[in-house]
Amino acid sequence: MRLKSMFAGLLAALTALPAWAQDGLDGLEVVGKPLDGAMGFQPAGTELARDLHWLDGMILVIITAIVILVTALLAFVILRYNRRAHAVPSKFTHNTPVEVAWTVIPIVILVFIGAFSLPVLFKQQEIPPGDIHIKVTGSQWFWSYEYTDNEFSFDSYMIGQPATGGNYQLTDEVVAQLEEAGYSRDEFLLATDQAVVLPVGKTVVMDVTGSDVIHSWTIPAFGVKQDAVPGRIAQLWFTPEREGVYFGQCSELCGKDHAYMPITVKVVSQEVYDAWLDRMIEEYAGTPRGYDVASAE
Repeated sequence: MRLKSMFAGLLAALTALPAWAQDGLDGLEVVGKPLDGAMGFQPAGTELARDLHWLDGMILVIITAIVILVTALLAFVILRYNRRAHAVPSKFTHNTPVEVAWTVIPIVILVFIGAFSLPVLFKQQEIPPGDIHIKVTGSQWFWSYEYTDNEFSFDSYMIGQPATGGNYQLTDEVVAQLEEAGYSRDEFLLATDQAVVLPVGKTVVMDVTGSDVIHSWTIPAFGVKQDAVPGRIAQLWFTPEREGVYFGQCSELCGKDHAYMPITVKVVSQEVYDAWLDRMIEEYAGTPRGYDVASAE
């Protein structure tokens, strides 16, 4: 009976998700993935992420220096001005040089940090012309993607959600689905039935919105995070620099199944991307590559 049940589950998974096993999309290196016990950032997959990593390191140096200085001053005061070492306390109302110093030095530090952090922020917010345009819509509890240049769209569910034949549990059937899609069992809760596929080295511009409540589209290795607010369209951009698989999660509490709407992005070569795009256009009746949608309108 158990074997019969497992066979039925495998058959349902294979027939319901025909797009999983696609040439060129399997065997990619997993680059952006959370690891148990790991510290620090995931490997940077974009220039934006590299900027954020550098900025974080620079600020960490400044914060460390401030902590060491304050700790040293506290230790000096404790040792130099305790009751035994300084029985008669000093009496004064102010110290102008010290007051000037503790006002001016923090201002200089903040201006220095701002001189480096503001350009990084502006780079994220100034949207360049995109090679690929995708509309992302967050819903309870899945993501929808529309490749607007070619006018096709699809929904992306976590492997193991009820929509993919699961019940949020890592069963034998779900493990089989993960493996069929090219993932491992420890990527449960991260992998989706349909991934966002992008070519390496191309600028991607995404329009992000929500259909019901606020969600948030996030890929840590890309250095991007954008809230998906119903009734509004926000934009983000990035240029993936390394082929591989990148995982993200909805990063805005959006209801009881918030933990079960992951994001999977596969960055591939231009040739693999073109072949995937042709398959998706044929499957979803999209606009063929090379057809100018704007001119036709």
